[in-house]
Amino acid sequence: MSCKIEFVKNVLEKVAKGKGFGRCMKNMRLLSAGDGKCKAQFTVAEEHLNEGGFLHGGFTSTIIDCISTYALMTHKIEPPPGASVDLHVTFLKAAFPGEIVTVDAKTVRAGKNLAFLMVELTKNDGKDVVAHGQQTKYLGLISQ
Repeated sequence: MSCKIEFVKNVLEKVAKGKGFGRCMKNMRLLSAGDGKCKAQFTVAEEHLNEGGFLHGGFTSTIIDCISTYALMTHKIEPPPGASVDLHVTFLKAAFPGEIVTVDAKTVRAGKNLAFLMVELTKNDGKDVVAHGQQTKYLGLISQ
């Protein structure tokens, strides 16, 4: 296992076991990480659902935020990866309990102050796109 995937795996485990909002990532399985990319997978469970019985948009947005950040952490920048300044999500198809969703994130560009990331969530072995996401992150230090 490469040191980048091991690094991201450790970050994901720490976030998922924490007391904060990141606990919602507890059932995420890391598939690969490195060279500004990160791929993960999860099975849609009851805790991921909205009142309509399908994957919650807020959870989808959180996944896009987190997995794209992990992709950025494997790019040529030093952690910490800064803060989100823009997040766009386009919802294309519902995902239902028991379905396996794959999350594929990549760093499009990382400059001095900003990074641009793209994410795709798919199901049915990539045949159906559940959502597309784009994120812009500020790479500087965050102060009060």
